[in-house]
Amino acid sequence: MLSNNHADNHAGLGGLGGTNGLNGIGGLDSIYTELIAEHSRSVENRHKLPFATVSQKGRNPSCGDEITLELQVEDGIIKDAAFTGIGCAISQASTSIMIDLVKGEPVEQARHLADLFLKMIKGEITDDDDLEELDEALALKNISRMPARVKCAVLSWRTLQEII
Repeated sequence: MLSNNHADNHAGLGGLGGTNGLNGIGGLDSIYTELIAEHSRSVENRHKLPFATVSQKGRNPSCGDEITLELQVEDGIIKDAAFTGIGCAISQASTSIMIDLVKGEPVEQARHLADLFLKMIKGEITDDDDLEELDEALALKNISRMPARVKCAVLSWRTLQEII
């Protein structure tokens, strides 16, 4: 699934465990790490979307992550979403989590969630209460402390902003 070069650059979860950068999230780092691992392996949202109405490629040239995000938008609602592509665990998990979050939502809500996620990653919004609607995407909150991984986490969200 990953090219050798990409796998070498982003093996596994890139230090998401206890001592390598995601401490301080209320002792939930191992739960969040497992959630990210689970989403990165999931194939539920990873496929071509047969009735896509819009499609957008996203690429992270610094490490080689590439996705194609496809949405089925009808009457201003994201009826379905899926993606294909390659990338590290962070980019793949972030994309899967994002799709789960925006499916069935109005386009305006998807825009809001993308904006909120990016503000979280930039550290502009840090209060978990203000970020509650991001649901499982909160597992990626402390990626902001790992600058080399930020582009991986935001790839799908920026692609979503471009497509809607």
